[in-house]
Amino acid sequence: MSAGDAQAAQRLACANCLRRSWLLAQLSGPLDCNCRSDGRLIDLLALDDEDLMKALGGRRLTELRMRHACFRPSEPQRAGEIVEICRHDPRYPRALLAPLAPPMLFASGAVARLVDLTAQPPVAIVGTARATDYGMAIAAALARGLAASGVTVVGELADGVARAAQAGALEASGAVVAVLGGGLDVVPARGRSLLTQIKHDGIAVSELPCGTAGRRWGAAAAARIVATMAAVTVVVEAEDSTRELAGARLAQSLGRTVAAVPGRVTSRAPWGSNALLGEGAQLVTDAADVLDLLCDAGRPTRAPRDRRPRLEARLQVVLERVAAGLDTPQKLIGGASDEAGELLQALSELELMGLLSRGDGGRYVPCSPLGARSVR
Repeated sequence: MSAGDAQAAQRLACANCLRRSWLLAQLSGPLDCNCRSDGRLIDLLALDDEDLMKALGGRRLTELRMRHACFRPSEPQRAGEIVEICRHDPRYPRALLAPLAPPMLFASGAVARLVDLTAQPPVAIVGTARATDYGMAIAAALARGLAASGVTVVGELADGVARAAQAGALEASGAVVAVLGGGLDVVPARGRSLLTQIKHDGIAVSELPCGTAGRRWGAAAAARIVATMAAVTVVVEAEDSTRELAGARLAQSLGRTVAAVPGRVTSRAPWGSNALLGEGAQLVTDAADVLDLLCDAGRPTRAPRDRRPRLEARLQVVLERVAAGLDTPQKLIGGASDEAGELLQALSELELMGLLSRGDGGRYVPCSPLGARSVR
């Protein structure tokens, strides 16, 4: 058997679905020009191949039609252990049979792993790439709790909230599905280390073939995959803009559960997530809240309601004061310099317990939005 025949034997995507992926790569430039906040991109991705070529082909239309008709499944090149699977295979994730979902995926590992990680509904943790220390800490804490309960965390391979959530899940030896906006071999340098860790226990997927840079439209398309794949979408921090709320809006349109973490009203970063709460999104403050929502969506959970330690009174007081805004040692000490040693010891203990984390300028951030209430 030739190398080409061996590769074809391992393909789990049909020729038509592979042709679709090839076409998206060919139209990457025009798609990027239509990546605005008016929803046009999603409408374009819902078109069939012929209508998509008519809409975006321009002067290349005749050439594209010819190449489209002559397409051979051997054309997309794979890198490493990348495999393909399409919706015509019975193992394709059921959630991705939704009308707006991609017809096929390239995956960084065995299809069996993708099947296993999506056998039970995953949870998406999403938000702004410009997250605050507070948002990063909350995203990581939510993901750790979900991963410890056996829930797969899904999200884009992106900065901010998404990166913090994936890192948090990996800390708990949990499973992660990372959705890339470009080909699986086109990864920014800052994301390569995290992607390597994800591939070890989880999987990375993309609807674009290797060698394709997704540009801005790829990130928006990846957000739609995340929204369709997850049973529950949790928005940790998102600005009040169409772009940052696009995934949550799409999840709502699909009838999926959308939740949000309450954010600080003095910060712009959570204006969008706070707005979602005002519109009726589910309010969550910890992983147990998300597990309850997931159970309502039809998945039994394995986590007890509260597994947090009972704090000593001295630690409880310090945690409450940090949650109230006294977030530096200087503010906490005030004029009582004789208590500095005990205070710093308490801060160190709370940090080691995972109840506080350190932000910019030495500020302490509670690892729960309602830290004072969450430990009792």
